[in-house]
Amino acid sequence: MTISPLSRVGPMLTLVAVTVGLDQVIKWLVETRLPLHESVPVIPMFALYRTWNEGIAFSFLRGMPDTALIALTALVIVFVTYLWRKTPPERTISHLGYALIIGGAVGNLIDRAVYGHVVDYIQFHTATWSFAIFNLADSFISVGAGLIVLDELIATVRDRKSQK
Repeated sequence: MTISPLSRVGPMLTLVAVTVGLDQVIKWLVETRLPLHESVPVIPMFALYRTWNEGIAFSFLRGMPDTALIALTALVIVFVTYLWRKTPPERTISHLGYALIIGGAVGNLIDRAVYGHVVDYIQFHTATWSFAIFNLADSFISVGAGLIVLDELIATVRDRKSQK
């Protein structure tokens, strides 16, 4: 049975829309309910900490004009969409990964276009160490990338087994 490329578009676009919607609702709640630059403990090692990222991941490229960061993000979205469309239909795990990456990137793009920065709020920490503060969109991007890598590994193992 072959899977039509069009048959995967609806569910994947729905996933993109859900990730963007969830990301934006949570960021709205963070912006309207959390104090800026104050840690709000949730459980040991996890807190909510509202801050703004004026760069991209880990504040890289901070100081670059918003228009350049918006253009860069849009190019990444176009490139990932291209990769998604070129991926064989049966590679469902990769398609899920691409949808998560696109949804996360669009969520952060909306922040940058509307506010001039990305809203970050998730903080993992110990008494002596704190990981970079990030948001749900960043998590979607990371999980999406992980799914694509996982699918590539599965495909490699499958191909090796079929060659024996």
